[in-house]
Amino acid sequence: RADYVRDHVLRLSFNNGATKLVDFWPLAQKGICTKLQDLDYFRDFSLDPFTVDWSNEIGFAPEYLYEIGVAA
Repeated sequence: RADYVRDHVLRLSFNNGATKLVDFWPLAQKGICTKLQDLDYFRDFSLDPFTVDWSNEIGFAPEYLYEIGVAA
């Protein structure tokens, strides 16, 4: 599960039962990920079978998101 919280932060629920807040702003500073700086684009995410996805262009390994997230 993924829910928009504010700014560039999503609340992500993982299959181990943990819920974490992930701030994508630091990730939105390089390469194709700069598209995430646009809040309209950022809020238009979806979930594929494995992770959060933006228009089949940007996605992050769930293990990485779990690692950088903070407990919600």
